[in-house]
Amino acid sequence: MRIIRASEIGVYLYCRRSWWYQLQGVVSQNQSELAAGSAFHRSHGGKVFLSQLLRLAGWLVLLAAVVLIAVGLTLQWLY
Repeated sequence: MRIIRASEIGVYLYCRRSWWYQLQGVVSQNQSELAAGSAFHRSHGGKVFLSQLLRLAGWLVLLAAVVLIAVGLTLQWLY
């Protein structure tokens, strides 16, 4: 039994004929468009990853600020 991947189901749902052509090994004629789409998705994925890193850095800076304020207020209250 062969494994069916989610991307294959997506191709089938979008266009059954395209799915059948892929099974037959027919190469798509719009290779440049497919390559451009893949490049766009790689670029977008990198931007999403960078935004997640920046969000994490923001939370860490906020946490550090809260800790420093708490330490400063505690030291001020003690002395």
